[in-house]
Amino acid sequence: MSEASKTTDPDVIRRWAEARGGRPARVEDTGGAGDPGLLRIKLSDGADELEEICWDEFFEKFEESRLAFLYQEKTDSGETSRFFKLVDRD
Repeated sequence: MSEASKTTDPDVIRRWAEARGGRPARVEDTGGAGDPGLLRIKLSDGADELEEICWDEFFEKFEESRLAFLYQEKTDSGETSRFFKLVDRD
């Protein structure tokens, strides 16, 4: 079974996402003034309820929420994996 890695490094997260056509996003109708709300990575086939935001806004909220990025590079069969999850850092 392919193993998942966990990181808080913005460069690793951005590189992983962009290599898969991903962009930083938030769930629409969450958050408020100055708060993007629930963070997500919108992949090319992403859900319509996700609104793209800039990487700076994404990583500011990511740090504030003390999140980590759990991700997989390859599937068991050796293909590029699209598995990821935003998890609690602790």
